Amino acid sequence: MSACPQSEMSSPAEPSQDVLAPPSPAVLRRFEQAGPRYTSYPTADRFVEAFGGDDLAQALRQRRAMGAMKRPLAVYVHIPFCESICYYCACNKVVTRHKSQGRRYIDYLGREMELQLACLGAGAAVNQVHLGGGTPTFIDDAGLAELMSMLRSNFALAADGEYSIEIDPRTVDERRLERLAAMGFNRLSFGVQDFDADVQLAVHRIQPAHQVFDRVAAARRIGFRSTNIDLIYGLPRQTVSSFDRTLEQVCRLRPDRIALYSYAHLPERFKPQRRISADELPEPMAKIRMLSRSIAALTDAGYIHVGMDHFALPDDALAVARRQGRLYRSFQGYDTQADGDLIALGVSAIGRMGATYSQNAKTLADYYDHLDRGCLPVERGLALQRDDVLRRAVIMAIMCQGRVDFETMGSTHLVDFRRYFAPEFVKLGTLAAQGLVRLTDHDLEVTPMGWYLVRAVAMVFDRYLQADRSRARFSRIV
Repeated sequence: MSACPQSEMSSPAEPSQDVLAPPSPAVLRRFEQAGPRYTSYPTADRFVEAFGGDDLAQALRQRRAMGAMKRPLAVYVHIPFCESICYYCACNKVVTRHKSQGRRYIDYLGREMELQLACLGAGAAVNQVHLGGGTPTFIDDAGLAELMSMLRSNFALAADGEYSIEIDPRTVDERRLERLAAMGFNRLSFGVQDFDADVQLAVHRIQPAHQVFDRVAAARRIGFRSTNIDLIYGLPRQTVSSFDRTLEQVCRLRPDRIALYSYAHLPERFKPQRRISADELPEPMAKIRMLSRSIAALTDAGYIHVGMDHFALPDDALAVARRQGRLYRSFQGYDTQADGDLIALGVSAIGRMGATYSQNAKTLADYYDHLDRGCLPVERGLALQRDDVLRRAVIMAIMCQGRVDFETMGSTHLVDFRRYFAPEFVKLGTLAAQGLVRLTDHDLEVTPMGWYLVRAVAMVFDRYLQADRSRARFSRIV
């Protein structure tokens, strides 16, 4: 996860509660480009193989030596397995029906945990655990219970912590949700993407709406603290009117949180996407209309637009964090834990420890091989420089709060902000003229229209991106 330094921000802007018309086609044409989603800065494509397991071990030992000055700590566990493939998916996954692979994987997660704790020390306080994938519920109940038991044995899990798991609604029933609650999970994230049958057929994920409604209703009866629904706009065969119907159903479902992602069509990088016909994808202006109508429909239904792609009911912890200026952007999207460390377990998992990022081996074979040799399975990573830390603070302030106070940011990082970022201010002036930001002598603020293209605002401060104009690795902004 990456941090959003809330101490550097004043009260957060509320851009999305004042919904404006989307940018004009002329403005959109100026931003027909690819760019990062900024779930971290520097972005993961900047990680280097020179950073390895020894570097992570040193970062873990440094945290252990910090004593009472330790930052918040979370744990992310990546479960890569899926029983079938969804054509839109860009996640690291292993498609298989052999459940025995899951039990073997749990054993190796235990080995990795032991290696990390040898440096960090046992008993560290943790207030967030998230299981992502893939499909975490591919693992059987015995395996998931074993994993949660290992986490409790090695970490001090907070009694009021957030313990979440991503759910494929097709893989659970009410009894299984009860067992997940008994294991300690209190937050669920259901993958939905779209309720339209034709769209589901095009992306190879057939999932009747009544199934999702049943699972969410069961979660409420059982007493889960929060439910999230993932949606994707820009999928093949989607239209503005068909997505309106999906939004209407979602508003009736009324989950606590909604993640609304823009589909990134990168078939040259993600093989499953080659089964999607580009001719069936909606045009950029149709995607913008979907986003605009989604914001309007969800805010009319009482949701707070937390940020670029997340919505939450007013009393949900994510909305509370937004109001209090504690919002945080992580590899899972927007989050409530500001400026913390993250232990990452599992194949391809990305962690953050102090001023470092690390990513595990991306294939099961390499991941297992590292652990068989008694080595942390780190494949690449990055130790941040002072400039990285400053630019991360600025970019996360833009993405999380939509506002940067120049004096506060400069004094926190010991720079003359306007002088340090003089070239960037020239570009900001252009964005201001286009109506995407408001620029004063004291601060910049993303406008309501600017939130449609907030990635373009953040990109102004991305030193790596400005030096390397090749952006084919990223999804399109629009």
